[in-house]
Order: sequence, then structure tokens, then C-alpha cells
Amino acid sequence: MRTSNIVQLGVKELRGLVRDPIMLILIVYAFTVSIYTGSRAQPETLNQAALAIVDEDNSPASTRIVTAFNPPYFTIPRLILQSEVNARMDAGLDTFALNIPPNFQRDLLAQRSPAIQLNVDATRMSQAFTGGGYIQSIVTDEVSEFLARYRSAAPLPIELALRARFNPELNKSWFGAINNVISSITMLSIILTGAALIREREYGTIEHLLVMPVTPFEIMASKIWSMGLVVLLAASVSLVFIVQGLLAVRIGGSIPLFLFGTALYLFAMTSMGIFLATVGGTMPQFGLLMMLVLMPLEMLSGATTPRESMPEIIQNIMLAAPNTHFVILAQAVLFRGAGIAVVWPQLAALLTIGAILFFFSLQRFREFLR
Repeated sequence: MRTSNIVQLGVKELRGLVRDPIMLILIVYAFTVSIYTGSRAQPETLNQAALAIVDEDNSPASTRIVTAFNPPYFTIPRLILQSEVNARMDAGLDTFALNIPPNFQRDLLAQRSPAIQLNVDATRMSQAFTGGGYIQSIVTDEVSEFLARYRSAAPLPIELALRARFNPELNKSWFGAINNVISSITMLSIILTGAALIREREYGTIEHLLVMPVTPFEIMASKIWSMGLVVLLAASVSLVFIVQGLLAVRIGGSIPLFLFGTALYLFAMTSMGIFLATVGGTMPQFGLLMMLVLMPLEMLSGATTPRESMPEIIQNIMLAAPNTHFVILAQAVLFRGAGIAVVWPQLAALLTIGAILFFFSLQRFREFLR
């Protein structure tokens, strides 16, 4: 092995990437627009839900309910007729349609328990799931205060002092921004290395490499360090200018420590990209393999759903995936300000898994060249 060969081959990969505008656009998009839009639109949060109300009573009680719905959770309610409900929901104009029946206030004062109908467009699952509970709570509070003749909070037997750590503003974009950076690192590390190898095969330059005095190890190592460096630099810029700058996310820990962990993670994921490219052989097959591999890794790594909420057998299996350890490391360092004394097990796991993936990928790469 000659270090100069690895360096020169890596520089060749960087020059090839510069001449590929589609890949450059993908890198810029993944670490800028994708992170910003993904962090601003969290699906589990109710925001500007479309609400229409049929007020067939027009009483003070029903008016209280109508005026109780305000942004940012709901849009200003649109008063419609009963005959418009189905047509508007079929057209997707309303997510919720609340129907207040005639004589609602009279039946309420007579303690006849009048029914209010709530129609929900369940195709908008993220809003329908949480919005129904919000509406029920708001209507119940307004009716209770109307019957009590005054607004007051019921006295509680205890006083609960809430302390939100690591995200005191409970800002949803903080969590989304970091997770989107992790997802972009994962996706680009596999795509760039796999595409670099497949591009060599499609353009016929792989035969040129085979007649040169270079080894398979040198070829593979050059693709890993060059593509890993691109992703590492893009992630650094995104973390500083997009996450900290544009989104104003407070980073609690050491960015150099996070980037060191990212480098180890890239060592593992770029090796995986080489392996998938040798299995696929062509770009369409490589894309299909990526879908089969990336989706389980993303869903089960703990970035979307906490690992504690998963079955124990899934938690144990996912310890073999580098994503799991990187998510733990990234959240611990960037959110909680953890140091190397806390995250060294994840660093060791990433190094070990990366070495194993590199070994198997190198064996597969040698067979691929033969």
C-alpha cells in the first residue's frame, strides 16, 4: 500500500464529484433546504388546522365555543351551513367540522347533556390524531366555565413545578434540525461512495484502474476518505450556519467531539455504501437496495422513535447498526452537552462496527473487481 496512491485517487474522486452537478445540488439541498423545511414542519405538532363550525344555536354558549379556537393550533373557524359540511370535507378544505345543534344552550342549562358532532378528516392523520383531543378539551372547558358563570382554574391538591431541560422553550424545530442532520449524513455517505464506484463501472474507468499499480484496498480507501470528507465538511457548515444560525438551535456540547464521532460514523457508512454498490452493480439496483437498507435503519435507530418504546429484541438487534450509536452520541453531545467520558462507548462501537464493515466490504470489492 502506498499512501500517495490513496491520496491521488481520492483527489480524482473529488474532481469527478465537482464535475457532477446533480450530486452537488443534492449535497447542497440535503444540508440546507431539507434540514430547514424538515425542522419547521414536524408532523406530530398541531399547527394551523383547518376548522369549520356549524352554529345552529347562535346562543352565548355556542358563541363562546366558536371564539375559543384561535391560531396557532387552529385557523380562525369558518362558519358554514350544515349542507356544506360534506362537500367541504370531500374537497379537503376542512380537517375538522364542528356541529353545534339547535337549542344547545337551552338543553345545556336544563342538564340534558346535548351532543356536539365533530367530523374529522382522518386522511390527515397527524392533525386528526391530536386535533380531536384539543377540540374536546377546548369545548369542555368553555362549557364548564359557561355553566359556572365565571372563568377560573380548578385548584389542584399539589403544585407541579416543571423544568424542561436541554430544550427549555419546547421548540419542536430543535429536535427536528439535529435529526435531519443525522439523516442527511447517513443518506449522503452511502449515496456518494456507492455512486462513485458505480460511475467508475458505467464510464469504463474501472478497467483503467485495474491495469494501474494500485491495490483494491487503495481504491476503496480513496473513495471512503474523499466522499467522507465531503459529507463531513457539508455537515459542519450546515451545523454552524443552518442549525445554529438560521434555526437558532442551541448546541449544548462540543462540536469538535460531534465531528469526531461523525468521522467514525462516516467510516462505517461509506464502507456500507461500497458494499451495496458491489451488490447492486447498477444505479437503479443500488437505489432499490438503499431503500431497503435506509428505511429500517432510520426508523429503528432511535432518531424518530425512542429506543425504549421499541420491543427489546429490536433494541438488541439494532445495536449492531452504526446508526443507533451515532444517534445516541449526537443527541448526548449536541443536546445534553455530554463529554467524551460519557460517549466513549458509542465512539468505540462506531470504530468496531466500521472496521467490520470495512473488512467485509473490502472482500466483496475484491470479488467485484475480479
